[in-house]
Amino acid sequence: MSAYISNLKKYQPLLYELMARDVKIKYRKSVLGVLWTILNPLLMMVILSIVFSNLMRFDVENYSLYILGGQILFTFYNEATSGAMTSILNNASLIKKVYIPKYLFVVSRIASSSINIMSSFCAMIIVMLCTRTELHFTMILAVVPIFYLIVFSLGIGLILAALTVKFRDVMHLYSVFLTGLMYLTPIIYPMSMLPDWVRFIVNLNPLTWMVEMFRDVMIYNTIPSVTEFVVPLVVSCVTLLLGLWVFYKQQDDFILNL
Repeated sequence: MSAYISNLKKYQPLLYELMARDVKIKYRKSVLGVLWTILNPLLMMVILSIVFSNLMRFDVENYSLYILGGQILFTFYNEATSGAMTSILNNASLIKKVYIPKYLFVVSRIASSSINIMSSFCAMIIVMLCTRTELHFTMILAVVPIFYLIVFSLGIGLILAALTVKFRDVMHLYSVFLTGLMYLTPIIYPMSMLPDWVRFIVNLNPLTWMVEMFRDVMIYNTIPSVTEFVVPLVVSCVTLLLGLWVFYKQQDDFILNL
C-alpha cells in the first residue's frame, strides 16, 4: 500500500493531466460543457418523479429529493466503474511506449467522476433551496457515504480493469449486471414497500447502505447508527484491498493482452 501512495505522490502532475483529459474528452464539442453535470441529474429527477409518482404512487416524503439522492450516487458508481473498466484498454498505446504505474489510469477515471458527483451534490442543494426544504446540520456528514462510495468504486474499478484486459466479455456482462444492480438499489422505491426476503437481498447490496445513509443525512436530518457507519466502511476498505491485490497480480500480463 505504501508503494501505491508514494507513486501517487511522484506521478501527481500526470494524474492531474489524466483527470483533465478525461473531463475534456467527455464534454468535447458540447455546447453546455461541464454544466451538464448539474443539468443531467436534475432532468433525470424530473422525469423519474413524474413517471413513478403517478404510476407507482409511492408514499414517500420529498419523493423528488428521494430519487435525486439515490440517482446521484448510483450514477457516479455506474460512470466511475464503467470508465475504470476500460481505462487500461483505452490507454494501451501509451502503456506500450513508456512506463507509467498502470493503476493511475484507473484512479484518474474515478477521480474525474468524483468531480461530477460534487457537481451533482450542488444540484441537489439547489433543488432543496428551490423547494424550500429545510437544510440540516447533518448534511455535513454527506461526505461520509460519498467517501465510502469513492473507495468502493475504486476497488471495483481496479478489479474490472484487470479482468477486462484479459477477458473482453467482462464489458458486455457488466452492462447487464449494472441493470440488475440498479433495481437492487433503492433508487425509485422505498425499502418499506419490500417483502422481508426481498429487503434482505437488497441489503446485501453495499450501495444500498451508502444511498440510505446519504438520504438520512441530506433529507431526513438523521444521524446513522454505528452499524450503518461501520458496515459500508469495512466493505469499501475490503473491496479496495481486494482490487489492489487483483490488479497487482494481473498487471505484469497487461502488455501481452493489449
